[in-house]
Amino acid sequence: MRKFLLLKDKRLDFSKKVAVMGVLNLTPDSFFNGGRFNREDAALNRVEEMVEEGADIIDVGGESTRPGAKKVTLEEEINRVIPVLRKLRKRFKIPLSIDTYKAKVAKEALEVGADMVNDISGLRFDSRMKQIISKYDVPVVIMHIKGTPQNMQNNPEYRDLMNEIISYLKESIKIAEEEGIDPQKIIIDPGIGFGKTTEHNLEIIKRIPELKSLDKPILIGVSRKSFIGNVLGLPPSERLEGSLAATSIAVFQGVNIVRTHDVKATRRVVDLVKAIMENSL
Repeated sequence: MRKFLLLKDKRLDFSKKVAVMGVLNLTPDSFFNGGRFNREDAALNRVEEMVEEGADIIDVGGESTRPGAKKVTLEEEINRVIPVLRKLRKRFKIPLSIDTYKAKVAKEALEVGADMVNDISGLRFDSRMKQIISKYDVPVVIMHIKGTPQNMQNNPEYRDLMNEIISYLKESIKIAEEEGIDPQKIIIDPGIGFGKTTEHNLEIIKRIPELKSLDKPILIGVSRKSFIGNVLGLPPSERLEGSLAATSIAVFQGVNIVRTHDVKATRRVVDLVKAIMENSL
């Protein structure tokens, strides 16, 4: 696996540190902090805070993909994210990711300065997405999902969990590369919480090393998710410690990027785990 990722004129070196991707939800219905940052001033202030806390990437989303979330129209998603992205690009140098499965949203976001695309569908929901990413020559996160956000938690079942996830991601990688997307700009995500039971999510974290067979940087998002609440019996507001515990294990297992709502705490955790792994400062 290549040890660094190029985002236009920016570079993330995975050999030196685990990258922290801070979440900016511009939605009124996100499962955690929904509605807190859907005003432009609040969003800009939150990004400034995350940059100071040590974020390496900011992931901007305008549609909640929590289980059972309602779909958002193309126009509404564009109206939520594009004005904010335009202002973020003028104010900050940090790499910006657009969290969307819609090609039109991705195109508009890249036009105003986004550096990469985070597609929960692994290039499956919108056939034009792969063309946009290839044209703009940007990195893409391809994630595994079983079903859609509307139905993915309706009794998800697998015959062979990891093999099915790896097979799905392998097919998405093939879709990307056949469209001309740079193989060195593809990141994989096993999709914690996207069509998985609590037991599935725990197993994925335990078996992260198997994803290395795909020879791509690995991103994982465990932050405040329901499997943590199910294990500990806690609401989203009280899942920080559980998120950090899962993050620590994921980093020790070889994850390269961690997506989180809690940048400061996560930055400290991943840096310490990395130091322990390398026994160096």
